[in-house]
Amino acid sequence: MKKVFLSIAMVSVTFAFAQKKEIANAVKAIDAGDTATANAQISAAESAMGGKTYLLEPSVLEQFYYAKGLSLLKSGKTAEGAAYLAKMNDLGKMKIFTGKDASKNKVYYVGKAEADASGIQGLKEESYSPTLVSKLGSTINPVIESANKAAIDAYNAKNYQTAAQKFGEVYNLLKAAGQENKQYLYYSGLNYALADKKSEAIDVYNQLINSGYTGVETTYTAKNKKSGTVESLDKTSWDLYKKMGATADYTDFKTETSKSIEQELYETNAALMLDAGQSTEALTLIEKGLKKFPNSSKLSELQGTAFYKSGKTNEFVANLKEQIAKHPNDANNWYNLGVLQSKDPATVNDAIASYKKAVELKPDFTIAYQNLAYLTMGDDGKAIDDYNAAKKAGKADQANKIIEARRARLAAALPYAEKWYQNDQNNIEAVSLLKGLYLSAKNEAKFQEFKSKEAAMKGSGK
Repeated sequence: MKKVFLSIAMVSVTFAFAQKKEIANAVKAIDAGDTATANAQISAAESAMGGKTYLLEPSVLEQFYYAKGLSLLKSGKTAEGAAYLAKMNDLGKMKIFTGKDASKNKVYYVGKAEADASGIQGLKEESYSPTLVSKLGSTINPVIESANKAAIDAYNAKNYQTAAQKFGEVYNLLKAAGQENKQYLYYSGLNYALADKKSEAIDVYNQLINSGYTGVETTYTAKNKKSGTVESLDKTSWDLYKKMGATADYTDFKTETSKSIEQELYETNAALMLDAGQSTEALTLIEKGLKKFPNSSKLSELQGTAFYKSGKTNEFVANLKEQIAKHPNDANNWYNLGVLQSKDPATVNDAIASYKKAVELKPDFTIAYQNLAYLTMGDDGKAIDDYNAAKKAGKADQANKIIEARRARLAAALPYAEKWYQNDQNNIEAVSLLKGLYLSAKNEAKFQEFKSKEAAMKGSGK
């Protein structure tokens, strides 16, 4: 008896045929309302595919998304089902890249990103028109209405995470029905941000930015002659009624175009990335954003923060100086520059000047006064150690110079410490510092006053 050896190509054909049959059966079952059979057929197909959906030709892949999405939807897994159904729309919008892999299997990659990731050269571009979208309406329309209501109710109740998920469902369901509206995707990202779900929000904002979404929309309105109310119309109807003139049922035709939110998308996403510790990714996004919006002070400020968090100190300083040149009256930029300058002993005087500029522009800048006080004092512990060492060595003149220099520094720091306390009177650190400074200045009355304040604050646990 002869042994039969099947080639790899023949085995692949057998698998492909089996998957087509199982997926076709799943479609028939889901259309007949037999979710259990549909799920069984889908599971069998998925097991054979092993996640390699690129082996399915577009028509079969569309059937898979259709059956899988509806089975999930009917099982109550709305978000997952909506995501699968939305992929049907992508099949019609994206190019299909076809060719053969190293094992001579026919492959179908949806979109250039997938094709590039495959590493296969010489893929051919094709187009595909979905055929099953029209069958979705009666099934998903009630789900869309329910999800939209749930999203709005959750938002009004400040349950932002649920609102984000539901707005995402609405977006995917509308997309599946061929009515993609990225405004709902934007609402999803915005609510994820409000819910402090940074990772999810970043993913959505990246999707919006990469798709070129600007938020610009034109609404078309006209007044109904019979009811006297202003109604929103689709552009085709609006154009038609307007051309009809006096014979139309409408008058007072108006259009309104919303402003672009593209710059806001870049700024919000960059801030989210920095909060999530994604400094490198934030820098890349900010650079891209500044090319489009070079006058965005927010992006420029975020760029400085990204430089700082990435350890790129020189770039941060350069960025700050650039921002100060553009916005010389921004106290925060002067303060941040002072912080960096204070870290280098060679630029301590520059730091003091920067802090002084910050409080000049913002007289209640508490932390700037605090930093000024300590920076002006210098390393007081070291000064005392040096004084004691000189005295012990019998170097009286040197010891006297050290102590006099210390008194001068403490006297110079006193006004800044007083301003610090003036703006933060419940801060025991400020009170303790002033107690010591008044003692050094031999101001007995003030020393006793702040000594009592310190004792009272310690007693009350402040």
